[in-house]
Amino acid sequence: MAGVADVRRRVLMISGAIDTVDHDVSVTVNLPEPGRWQIIKSETNLTDRTWVAMQAATDEDSVFVDDEDTLVMSRQFTKSLITPDQRRLTFYGGEVRPGEAVVKMYSLETTGRKPTYAYSRYSPVATDSPEAAAATLDKLVAEGLPQRPVIEIIVPVTVIG
Repeated sequence: MAGVADVRRRVLMISGAIDTVDHDVSVTVNLPEPGRWQIIKSETNLTDRTWVAMQAATDEDSVFVDDEDTLVMSRQFTKSLITPDQRRLTFYGGEVRPGEAVVKMYSLETTGRKPTYAYSRYSPVATDSPEAAAATLDKLVAEGLPQRPVIEIIVPVTVIG
């Protein structure tokens, strides 16, 4: 994964790929300065599973921005949920198949220069009925995806502007 930060516009773009099915991915970003950043994140699904939900959970120094002027969206998912404490963001209501890329946009407010957030993905169990898969997804969106072992990465950021 790699990123580019436009300091003047306060936009951070990150791209990369995920090729693990048994781990969450913890991302640490080296920002040029703390504050509010609009994040545009693209990643490719290099696994053999279809993702039907993606969750990000922040560290103690960061929150997702949840106000009417902030875009929270994804081309692949029609729904999103930010928890009341603004520490967890879940995208759902769509899918990312193996080999496809997902694009997400949201804003992060951080008091430090190295925010960390963990990404989880949910893939339904192949033997579940559509009803069981839907019920499981509803529960996971409401309660959060369970944490799995974590792979930690530090995203290098090129600063422009």
